[in-house]
Amino acid sequence: MAEPELQLVAQRIRSFPDFPIPGVLFRDISPLLKDPDSFRASIRLLASHLKSTHGGKIDYIAGLDSRGFLFGPSLAQELGLGCVLIRKRGKLPGPTVSASYALEYGKAELEIQKDALEPGQKVVVVDDLLATGGTMRAACELLGQLQAEVVECVSLVELTSLKGREKLSVPFFSLLQYE
Repeated sequence: MAEPELQLVAQRIRSFPDFPIPGVLFRDISPLLKDPDSFRASIRLLASHLKSTHGGKIDYIAGLDSRGFLFGPSLAQELGLGCVLIRKRGKLPGPTVSASYALEYGKAELEIQKDALEPGQKVVVVDDLLATGGTMRAACELLGQLQAEVVECVSLVELTSLKGREKLSVPFFSLLQYE
């Protein structure tokens, strides 16, 4: 990985202790989004990983609602691919399929339009951060309902102490890892 670019990205992630609740150390990507050089570096690094790992064998990038939408389209453009959206329930028009996942208090659902992908198409799921893995796992299940093949999941940041990657049944890659 290009070390100077990775350092540029890492320098633009800031931490806020006790947000949104006491005991949580929040990793904020806002400074990265504000700085075009570091944002561009994050996209180049993710794209470089996907090119070296999968070559030209990806059909689409799937961005997760909502911060995955910030990275998905740019990553797709860098790779010359299209981007499909995986949204929270009730946000997409037309026929959709859904998958639910557990939250700390209750559950939530993700949806994708039924005609977003064809069976067998190869997809990479992208989000800004992997924590417990519930949302990304639900996204993979949702894409499986469309008979798409999830070849990998990627994120900018991974909170390794929460072991989210262990919930995924596909390869996972992150640019930055924090406890």
